[in-house]
Amino acid sequence: MSYLAQFKLEGKVALVTGASKGIGEAMAEALAEAGAKVIVSSRKQDAVEEVAQKIREKGGEATAIASNVGDEDSMKALVELSLAKYGGVDILINNAAANPVFGPLNETETWAFDKIMDVNVKGPFLLAKMLHPSMKSRGGGSVINISSVGGLRPEQGLGIYSVSKAALISLTKVMAKEWGRDNVRANVICPGLVKTKFSEALWTNEKIVGMMMKMQPLQWIAEPEDMGGLALFLASDASKYITGAVYTADGGFTI
Repeated sequence: MSYLAQFKLEGKVALVTGASKGIGEAMAEALAEAGAKVIVSSRKQDAVEEVAQKIREKGGEATAIASNVGDEDSMKALVELSLAKYGGVDILINNAAANPVFGPLNETETWAFDKIMDVNVKGPFLLAKMLHPSMKSRGGGSVINISSVGGLRPEQGLGIYSVSKAALISLTKVMAKEWGRDNVRANVICPGLVKTKFSEALWTNEKIVGMMMKMQPLQWIAEPEDMGGLALFLASDASKYITGAVYTADGGFTI
């Protein structure tokens, strides 16, 4: 057996949401480098086309399809276009997320709660559900949901976001339990602090970073590229006996 060959994704089709920048972009690039045909998706067409073009310039194959995971009709269109383009999807990375507020629960309004849950939980649920028949018909697949260390331990000021990420972890385990007989695996990645636009308010705050470094064994903040290898592992046959697992990539922050 060739262990390196297990990481190859030739002949596979991957769909990555929230892929216009940050962690999603890095994961899309990692899967494309391993040979997958990658569908790059996020809300703005020009942004995902830019990422897809970068992948093509490096010799990979990528298609840009704009979609809003907070809108069911938009996701249906994304699935239809993806299946029409490639005939099926083998790998789904639910990376798109929303957190429009920062503050305590008693200051969190209903609209913010609904938006966070729609994008962070309902969106991954619907998209995975829509793609499950395609994965099953192709002999199996891999769903990778991107949660957060906040889903394991609530973060100050990010209460409902943390709740949504905890729900996503549970949803992943349900997918794993129900879809395993179809050879569809589901696993979750919980990143710690990563230098992305999404988390810029945190990693640019010296006080917050200082407090984190007192708790974190690895004394540095991750780059988006640091998440790519783990996504590749979970997308590939190297992890074919792994489902329902929760992986932290947080520098040891949650130890």
